[in-house]
Amino acid sequence: MLTRIDHVMICVPDLPKGIEQFRQLGFNMHPGGDHPGKGTHNAIAFNQDDYIELLAIRDRSEYGAGSGNAWTNLPEFIAAGGGIRYVVVQSDNLIADVAGMRSRGVDVSDAIEGGRRTPSGLELRWKAATLGAKNPLPIFFIEHLTPIETRRAQVPGSANHPNKVFTLERAYIVVENAEASAATYANVFGMPQPPLQRGTVIMSNMAVFQLGPNGLGIAQPSAPGPAADALARRGPGPFQALYHTTSMGAGARWMQEQGMAPLARGIRNTGEHAMLASPAVAGGAYIGFVGPE
Repeated sequence: MLTRIDHVMICVPDLPKGIEQFRQLGFNMHPGGDHPGKGTHNAIAFNQDDYIELLAIRDRSEYGAGSGNAWTNLPEFIAAGGGIRYVVVQSDNLIADVAGMRSRGVDVSDAIEGGRRTPSGLELRWKAATLGAKNPLPIFFIEHLTPIETRRAQVPGSANHPNKVFTLERAYIVVENAEASAATYANVFGMPQPPLQRGTVIMSNMAVFQLGPNGLGIAQPSAPGPAADALARRGPGPFQALYHTTSMGAGARWMQEQGMAPLARGIRNTGEHAMLASPAVAGGAYIGFVGPE
């Protein structure tokens, strides 16, 4: 069963600079470790049950030599501005979920074991499955083999960010046709297709899939705004992650103390107030915040 959004992968040209940007936004970012044989390395900010991953190329020659490297065209993606490359969906039984997808005609890989070693020497293990050429969506699937308590322990101060963020509320993928794209995602997920609703901050018509506690919005621009900007600048793909905070005021004060200009403000279709960091200050992604003042 698909249980939640596990994390968003934000690809950046320079990992230390990306870490600094997200620390200025109020996230406790920590080096995550190297991916052996892939030539990449990452940094992590852990929330209660999900996390942000910043990924960069560590060794260009090792990346190029990696056989079957899952992160294809990563240099080109980063050179075009970087940002959210994948939304990663968690499963509690990936072999069964892969079998279910294949029964619906979805082109998906086997569930393959992977892992990495953290700077402290902790071995993290998982299974992952990626979509094939017939379903080239910017998502992949993961089943963790390492318990969440152990994974949290790799990141000091997890879910204790200066911006008071505690969970991912929603991730957004911009598309040219929300109705048609949502039908494809519904088939992949094995879920009913949600009706379209209006997104008043990102200025879009969107279908929102509920994956456990998190939403995945398939958004078509309806007016000038973040969704239209992302589509014009990068084409279809993930462009925003929206995080719940217990205090938007605390986050705004922290960012001001770091010398950042105030973030743009908007009101969601739920009536909640939101703040939005632009790609220029958030590793090529839109990063939103929602919660009480």
